[in-house]
Amino acid sequence: MGSSRIGFVGAGRMGLPMVERLAAAGHDLVVYARRPELRDALTGLGVRPAAELAEAADGVAVLLLCVFSDAQLAEVADPLAAALPDGAVLASHVTGSQATLRALAGRFPGLRVVDAPVSGGPDDIRAGRLTVLLGGAANARAEAAEVVRAYADPVMETGELGSALAVKLVNNFLFAANTQLAAEAVRLGEALGVAPGQLLNALEHMSGGSQASHRAATGGGDMAAFARRIGPFMKKDVAVCLEQAAERGVDPGLLTDVVRRGPLTLV
Repeated sequence: MGSSRIGFVGAGRMGLPMVERLAAAGHDLVVYARRPELRDALTGLGVRPAAELAEAADGVAVLLLCVFSDAQLAEVADPLAAALPDGAVLASHVTGSQATLRALAGRFPGLRVVDAPVSGGPDDIRAGRLTVLLGGAANARAEAAEVVRAYADPVMETGELGSALAVKLVNNFLFAANTQLAAEAVRLGEALGVAPGQLLNALEHMSGGSQASHRAATGGGDMAAFARRIGPFMKKDVAVCLEQAAERGVDPGLLTDVVRRGPLTLV
């Protein structure tokens, strides 16, 4: 697989470190880049920049998409899919709706579509420890896994197309709820005379701690600032999860109550 060509679209805050790791792993890369300064940076990495979407898909075995939202995915998915060779794997790191990728797979049956949402940030990518979930046909998951291991550990296969997105959306809904609970705990602690930083640092070593309280603690303990950092991602992902649940007639129950009633603006 290392000798096969890999296409990449979305070399931004998350995507560029992925490209750097892929290049360091020896993959033959072609990366879509509209901005001249990005094309220069890619050339410096030994990566071939592509000024047109179709060029980033031409002759590649696996195409990785790393854009922010379903709306951005919709802008590029069909032109890329139309340019990909039959049998290619299109793996999307976008946290969005299952229906978007299933519809894409239906329109382009010659492609093998994989949902590949991620958990982590740029530092995790640079360290090779990003978590990547993979949903799709078994052979497509395996081929995508071989590529994303350049920057991901663990890589977790979840089953059919859409299953990885379901896991990621539930995770992010739970994270949003835990963030609201951490903010409420900080408020209660202050009322009892404990500074936010003291409480969050103590929770790092106690049973009430969570990933939400951990990340808030490492970010300085300011819950409002933490909410501003994660807010755009949480609002998008909670909204998508609620849409997916409504389509299936499922009530998220207590998770919805906590996320909506908490002191932070996450919906």
